[in-house]
Amino acid sequence: MNGWKLVYEEFNPQQEALREALCTLGNGYFASRGAAPESSAGGTHYPGTYIAGCYNRLQTQIAGETIENESLVNASNWLALTFRIENGNWFDVGNVNVLSYHQELDIKQAILTRTIRFCDPDGRHTRVDQRRLVSIEHPHLAALETSIHAEDWSGSIEVRSALDGQVVNAGVERYRDLNKRHLNPGTAESIADDTFWLEVETSQSRIRIVQAATTRLWRGEQCITPAPAVDQAEGYIAHHYQTRLNPQQPLRIEKVVALYTSRDHAISEPGLEARKAIARAPTFDVLASCHNLMWKQLWQRFDFDIEHDDPEEEEKTERNLRLHILHLVQTISPHVMDLDVGVPARGLHGEAYRGHIFWDELFIFPLFNLRMPEITRALLRYRYRRLDEARRAARIAGYRGAMYPWQSGSNGREESQRLHLNPKSGNWIPDNSHLQRHINAAVAYNVWQYYQVTRDMEFLSFYGAEMFFEIARFWASIASYNKRLERYEILEVMGPDEYHDAYPTAETPGLNNNAYTNIMAVWVLLRALELREILPSKRFTELCQLMNLSSEEFEHWDKVSRNMHVPFHKDDSDNDIISQFEGYEELKEFGWEGYREKYGDIQRLDRILEASGDSANNYRASKQADVLMLFYLFSSEELGELFTHLGYPFEYDTIPRNIDYYMRRTSHGSTLSRVVNSWVLARADRPGAWPLFAKALDSDVADIQGGTTSEGIHTGAMAGTVDLIQRCFTGIETRGDVLWLNPSLPEGLSSLTLNVRYRQHLLGLYVTPSRLRISTEPSEEKPIRIGIVSDIHEFKPGEVREFQL
Repeated sequence: MNGWKLVYEEFNPQQEALREALCTLGNGYFASRGAAPESSAGGTHYPGTYIAGCYNRLQTQIAGETIENESLVNASNWLALTFRIENGNWFDVGNVNVLSYHQELDIKQAILTRTIRFCDPDGRHTRVDQRRLVSIEHPHLAALETSIHAEDWSGSIEVRSALDGQVVNAGVERYRDLNKRHLNPGTAESIADDTFWLEVETSQSRIRIVQAATTRLWRGEQCITPAPAVDQAEGYIAHHYQTRLNPQQPLRIEKVVALYTSRDHAISEPGLEARKAIARAPTFDVLASCHNLMWKQLWQRFDFDIEHDDPEEEEKTERNLRLHILHLVQTISPHVMDLDVGVPARGLHGEAYRGHIFWDELFIFPLFNLRMPEITRALLRYRYRRLDEARRAARIAGYRGAMYPWQSGSNGREESQRLHLNPKSGNWIPDNSHLQRHINAAVAYNVWQYYQVTRDMEFLSFYGAEMFFEIARFWASIASYNKRLERYEILEVMGPDEYHDAYPTAETPGLNNNAYTNIMAVWVLLRALELREILPSKRFTELCQLMNLSSEEFEHWDKVSRNMHVPFHKDDSDNDIISQFEGYEELKEFGWEGYREKYGDIQRLDRILEASGDSANNYRASKQADVLMLFYLFSSEELGELFTHLGYPFEYDTIPRNIDYYMRRTSHGSTLSRVVNSWVLARADRPGAWPLFAKALDSDVADIQGGTTSEGIHTGAMAGTVDLIQRCFTGIETRGDVLWLNPSLPEGLSSLTLNVRYRQHLLGLYVTPSRLRISTEPSEEKPIRIGIVSDIHEFKPGEVREFQL
């Protein structure tokens, strides 16, 4: 194993879809799965290219209803390149005798290579070497290099290079009953012996997508590209090249592609720009040189170093963490700073969740806040641009302020499906996940955390505060006063758990007083009130005028924040257990062991129960952390302050008792669950944090959910594992204009080295179980305050200090 390589030494058709997702290459503008260039979508392979923000809507008749789904579109396949020898069959790795196979993702350089030696049915031995990249330097360019070596034969060879716009969205089995043809064919044209281009258009959103390609054949340093035969159909164009091959000199094929859409800035029209870009495009080697330089610079910002007592564990951990960083940066690279896009929960790596944006930002932004906060700023503006749509959604639902959707796509409307398929039963069942109103707290939390790290007053003044105030207004309006309790409550919502969307005998969906939702609403209201003192007075006055914010409204927010109801178990032995929602303790206990014996993997317990005519709503069983999310987002000090503000007790044992209670009742049906549980165990200094962390690290690489990663990576879990290293094990918190550190390395981890950015200062951190060294880069910035455990120190640029822990 190598800390910078993801290597496969055999061709395994059953694993190919997973490998395609894990070997995806991208640059923030678009990404392409690591499918073999000669492959087409079918049982083994699924080539897919996804462009950030490129959505389209289609309608389908399902279960007697017309439903409309918006999806991230699978764009034309630019990779398509294959060959055949002596007019035989087109090369297919599945139809030859593979003698050796090596596929390698170079994580440091974001280049995918593949080498295959095979013997064909006629006894000829051939070696194929391939390299590909999606340029991080030039966001519209990608390239594929293929070298074919005839080891013991001479003869004719035909090369086919294509752009295939006949593709559909068929990468997720449970979506295949839905309409999936998003692309309408447009112009296709061959304009030179080595150049052709293809235009398609999305059927509803009318986004024009243009790819232009050059294909050049080389022997050594000599370009020998012959005149091609052109194969053309609706939505498809290919060049066929005939030449000869012998053992003395391999044939090298370079395919470079330019991709533009009608959404792009500073263009006349996408076809013109694509043809212009491909005419100017350099060779593969030149593209690779610039690409490698930019990745080197990015790794200087994002890399880290760990030392573990077990060298194998150390190397595996570093490799998987770097793989996670690679995929996150490929999804939201510096190029997103100039794009109107969010972070798809499954990256640009597949079609699961239809490319929608959920609450995963809550787990992703902390990594970027402390490494490259400019990316977070751009992604928060995606939410700001959709603020009016959120206001409209709140009004329609009968509330004030802004109500962001649980699933967001092109324009910020609610994209959550009304029905979803249970693949275990084949039933289409109601989907009530749009009731997860806690997404609004996540948006506000992300704004606050970004400001705390950067002190970006311009962003806060002109974007962040307006969102924050409207979200606070929403929480104050959705909260209703219960005279019996003499407290406010929030009714008919869902929490993060997702197994529970209704009470067992209820005819309508929704739960009352989800503890996570209620406490997050209080936190939002308190921070909104705090903004009155943070914002420049003139800008605060302007916002009050523009938004019609009055002193009476602020007083109401304060009243709600002090009197929100938080449910606790009523049983005397559990009276410090925070109820996941009102009535949770009245549900039946679940027979975990029996179901594990019967079904083995019960991560998706909800599907198992529905298929047998039962429901997770009947049981104290959670898909993922819900109450425990509070311990993930807030320190014990912050939670103590919140509970004191609310007039509830918060004892020393409250956190460990709640951790024990809910971990015993969680199936980990979400990849985020182990991230959260590992975090809370680590911060509580409890055993088991590292094994859960290691399991979370394997979520995608080992596809522990049994087939989901092939449909797209899990960006939240990937970022969450890196953030465990970055913030959890270092104890980093950003609050009160202080960068707090309280390191606690899990057993086995002997040191941790990383760089973070805080308020324009670049800090180097070196942590061991007994000491902490902090260095600051020389600059002209003002001093910052850094808290170590409980003491605050002022740091000037260029200082190095060491502390005993």
